[in-house]
Amino acid sequence: MNIARTFAVARKETRQIIRDSRSLYLALGIPVMLMVLFGYALSLDVDNIPIAVWDQDKSPQSREFLDRMTSSGYFSTVMTTGSYSTIVSAIDSNQVSVGLIIPFNFSQSLKKGKETTVQALVDGSDSTRAGLAIVYMETIVGTFELDFKNEALTRQSVAGRVNPPVQPKIKLMYNPELQSRNNIIPGLIAIIMMVIAALLTSLTIVREKETGTLEQLISTPVKSNELIVGKLIPYFALGYVDLLLVYLMGQYVFQVPFRGSLLLMFFVSSIFLVGALSVGFLISVVASNQFFATQLALLGTFLPTFLLSGFVFPVSNMPYVLQIVTYVVPARQLITILRAIYLKGAGPEAIFFPTLLLFVFGVFITTVAVLKLKKRLM
Repeated sequence: MNIARTFAVARKETRQIIRDSRSLYLALGIPVMLMVLFGYALSLDVDNIPIAVWDQDKSPQSREFLDRMTSSGYFSTVMTTGSYSTIVSAIDSNQVSVGLIIPFNFSQSLKKGKETTVQALVDGSDSTRAGLAIVYMETIVGTFELDFKNEALTRQSVAGRVNPPVQPKIKLMYNPELQSRNNIIPGLIAIIMMVIAALLTSLTIVREKETGTLEQLISTPVKSNELIVGKLIPYFALGYVDLLLVYLMGQYVFQVPFRGSLLLMFFVSSIFLVGALSVGFLISVVASNQFFATQLALLGTFLPTFLLSGFVFPVSNMPYVLQIVTYVVPARQLITILRAIYLKGAGPEAIFFPTLLLFVFGVFITTVAVLKLKKRLM
């Protein structure tokens, strides 16, 4: 490979990027927009679930139970009513997600130690929200019942002699506040890097074909590998600017903790960038026009990256065949690495295997792009 010819191609591509303001907007504007949209709009935290309450008992015990529900932060009472049909209508019209009905004998059953039932009507049209609402309610009911029994035992002066058979002691590691943002932002960095890198380089060769300058490049002594490396250099630099930009936004806008090595993160991201840029370059080689190249880059990177990388949907919950397919999605490896570096402060030994997969992917895609370009230039 001739260094002078390679950097000559890089200078030519850099001038092309500077003259084309759309490329700069694509490279710098879209990552910021995606970070703001996803960072603020996408949240896996479910809280302030609107509930409608029909308290038939209206006792101090029922009011204390309702206070437990709302003070937890998971539920918010938006309606109090005195009829079953009103609750059903509120759920049907999406005014509330849960209807809570406290029976008239609620306090009496508690005082007598009898089993009592609190009916909850849960809107199951959103299965995720409904499942979490049920878990939250079961937890609150369980703690309320346990506290009530302990108070009764205390009044009888036997609380010190009765202990629960199992006492869980839970310690949340790495994300003790259970903030979904801490999980989303590192994954979002991988999504943005994959999509933007592929979009930027998806127009490099096809643009030359449409403007008629590809024939001029063919007539020069520049070889195919020199052409690829020369064209990727300026986009690699832009990718680094994007990486730094989204990292700074994650740190200072979204306050995501970073516990690992910044140097290690940039090193692994460099390996990922080579593969992502080569994907776009390969698309540019096989595409017939710029519109088709852009559409192929979007569909071929965003959808697999968003759906099969584990960014939103856990890979372990997917069918076994799809779990195998996810190994060829490079963003899956980078998301695993970034979350480990960000939240766990992982070192090289903990991320060796996904990094190796990224390296293999980058070498494979770059080789395929070189061979396809050679075939096209012959």
